[in-house]
Amino acid sequence: MNDIMLETQSLEAGYKGVKVLWGVNIKVHRGEIVSILGPNGAGKTTLIRTIMGIIKPYSGKVLFEGKDITNLDPYRRIKLGLYLVPDTRGLFPEMSVYENLLMGAYLVKNRSEVEKKLEEVYGLFPVLKERNKQKARTLSGGEQQMLAIAKVLMGSPRLLMLDEPTLGLSPKLSAEVTNTIKKLRDELGITILLVEEKVHYALKISDRVYVIDQGNIVYEADRTRFASAEEILRKYVGT
Repeated sequence: MNDIMLETQSLEAGYKGVKVLWGVNIKVHRGEIVSILGPNGAGKTTLIRTIMGIIKPYSGKVLFEGKDITNLDPYRRIKLGLYLVPDTRGLFPEMSVYENLLMGAYLVKNRSEVEKKLEEVYGLFPVLKERNKQKARTLSGGEQQMLAIAKVLMGSPRLLMLDEPTLGLSPKLSAEVTNTIKKLRDELGITILLVEEKVHYALKISDRVYVIDQGNIVYEADRTRFASAEEILRKYVGT
């Protein structure tokens, strides 16, 4: 059985005719946590938005479990189990925590299954159960990020992409969110593709990393080998 869950082949994309990605090739194997690292403006967010179908590629392919999904709209990719937590978090600020979670389960038709998923996410994020009647906008930054992840989990993702999940968070909260991402893989079996600028947190949990710069993949390695590549870290990631 082919264990490649997600693959891009010579993917090129951009905005209003301005190319941002230049022939990007990445692979994510089933059960992995893979990080996309790179400086601001390198093309990280463009890449995962193109994988999600939010941005239409100029050329190249996106494959999910060997199936060509390049021309599928985001809704159909979600039905296959491909989900994205954007850097904007995608919450409904005037809705309660509970209502946001229900919105995440809009594809789940069985009420008992919805209740089961609620208990699952409340087990992962006990603070959300405590705050279930609060409006999303009243939560702290860390709690909002937890809600954004929990909302997506309600849809039972098989591969989850996260765009800058520690953005704006304190070191303590960044560590908590990072540990939660690892639990999603270890305990729930969800494959993870992570875009992150805080290299320390990404390296702590990732199996493999890609470095992207100016829309090109310039480096690929497992976490141990990448962590010792000081020159690459300094040149492309600023660490």
